Amino acid sequence: LPRPLPVRSGTSFKMGRVIRTQRKGRGSIFTSNNTHRKGAAKHRLMDNSERNAYIKGVVSDIIHDSGRGAPLAKVTFRNPYHYKQDKELFIAAEGVYTGQFLYCGKKATLHVGNVKPIGSMPEGTVVCCLEEKAGDRGAIARASGDYCIIVAHNTDANVTRVKLPSGAKKILPSTCRATVGQVAGGGRTEKPMLKAGRSYHKYKAKRNSWPKVRGVAMNPVEHPHGGGNHQHIGHASTVSKMAAPGQKVGLIGARRTGRLRGTNVVKFTKE
Repeated sequence: LPRPLPVRSGTSFKMGRVIRTQRKGRGSIFTSNNTHRKGAAKHRLMDNSERNAYIKGVVSDIIHDSGRGAPLAKVTFRNPYHYKQDKELFIAAEGVYTGQFLYCGKKATLHVGNVKPIGSMPEGTVVCCLEEKAGDRGAIARASGDYCIIVAHNTDANVTRVKLPSGAKKILPSTCRATVGQVAGGGRTEKPMLKAGRSYHKYKAKRNSWPKVRGVAMNPVEHPHGGGNHQHIGHASTVSKMAAPGQKVGLIGARRTGRLRGTNVVKFTKE
């Protein structure tokens, strides 16, 4: 038999289960399933031809990517420096088709699928796959049906105000690039799942995050919300963001809780 661990004087060992949120660290069974993925979808590397003029590519194929709602476009460019072709993987904008010519660069035209700096687009333009920092190759509005709207330009500071998919407004450098149009595959969430099997296959391609057992349905050893003769939390559902790992469940660091009541009054400010 294994020897029991010696209990040091002046210390106490608290026994308890390592709960699910603690196990969702790096590695283990919660890693993403990326075997069938087609690759990282990004803009072209920022080069001289995009900074000062434009470069032409052709859409060779539109493909499905496992675990992603939006379709991807395979775009072939001629390498500006060597005798070869560069094959890029873009997030397809709605309306892009195979055989279409796409233009990337400062002097590209304002057509759906083209990639331009947001500073050279007029106000009110709908864009997607927007860069957060110039040259990061696309970080905002990448999910199916997502888009941003260019609100205003400040030519003195060389910044542009953009409305994000969440409704928040963000100020970005005018040199950040974006694809004209919205991401294809919109309305995906409007179709109901209807049965458990569809959710099973959806998350099978993503990661181990389904099915999710509720905390109140567990035993007290497995979750802070577990136990009791009725399924209830038994204490406040909010928890400090400084809480210990096994305690940090529920509404973490919540500023407010409950339903959003009433209408949100938008104040119009002169840009």
